[in-house]
Amino acid sequence: MEKEEQLLRKRILELAELSYQRDIPTHTDFLNLNEQTIFHSLARSMADVRQYLYGGYELAERKVVCFLPSYMDENNFVPPVSCLRIAPVHEKFAQSLTHRDYLGAVMSLGIDRCKTGDILLDGNQAYLFCMEDLAEYIAGGLSSIRHTSVSVEIQAFSEISISPSFETIEGSIASLRLDNVLALAYKSSRGKIVPYIEGERVFINGKLAASNSASLKEGDIVSVRGLGRFHFKGIKNETKKGRIFVALDKYC
Repeated sequence: MEKEEQLLRKRILELAELSYQRDIPTHTDFLNLNEQTIFHSLARSMADVRQYLYGGYELAERKVVCFLPSYMDENNFVPPVSCLRIAPVHEKFAQSLTHRDYLGAVMSLGIDRCKTGDILLDGNQAYLFCMEDLAEYIAGGLSSIRHTSVSVEIQAFSEISISPSFETIEGSIASLRLDNVLALAYKSSRGKIVPYIEGERVFINGKLAASNSASLKEGDIVSVRGLGRFHFKGIKNETKKGRIFVALDKYC
C-alpha cells in the first residue's frame, strides 16, 4: 500500500471517529474517484457514523465525504461546498477557454486540487465547485484566465441551472458485461477497452470496477479516466438472434 493511500485511510477513519465520539459534523476535502474507492473500502469500519457524499450537483465526479452527527441527516445538513460562476467581463473579446484553462488559473492562486471539485463549462462561462472556506478567496483573486478578464461570483445553489450535454448512443451487444458496453460507448473494440479496466481506470457509480465481466444495470453512471463518462439507460429490447439492444447517454 502506498504512503499516500495509507495517509488517506488514516485521515478518513480519524474524521469518522471524531464525528462519532464528539457527535459533530466532519468532512474530507474533495476526493477523486480513486480516493472514493478507498473510502468505500472502509465502509464497514465506519458503520456507526452516518456518511454523506456531496459534490455540488447530482452527477458530480469529485465529492466531499461528510460524516454526520446523530442529530442530523441529509435534509438538514448544509455541506461545506460553494459554487462559483466564472464569466468573461467583456464577452465580445473573450477567448474560448477549456477545462484545463480554468483549473490552471485556480491552481495559480496557490490552491491545492483537493480543495476544488468539478468544473462545468456552460458556453462561455463555467461553474467551479470548491470548499466553502475558499470561495471568497478565489472570487477575490481570480481576475483573468489566459488573456480573458473574468468576473467571479459566489452562486446560490438555488440559482444554478446545470444541464450537462450528452450524446445518446444505441446499439446491440452480446451481453451486459462491462467490456461490451464500454466498447459500444466509446466506439472501440473489447481488446482496446480491457486495459482501461485492468488499469483501474473504470468506475461504476463512483466505485472501482471489479472486472471485465461486471454487469451493468439501468441507471448506472460509468466513468472512464481519459475517455469520459456515461449514463447507462438499460435494455431497449432483444433481437431474434439473442443480442441485446441497449441505450446510453455519453456526456460531452
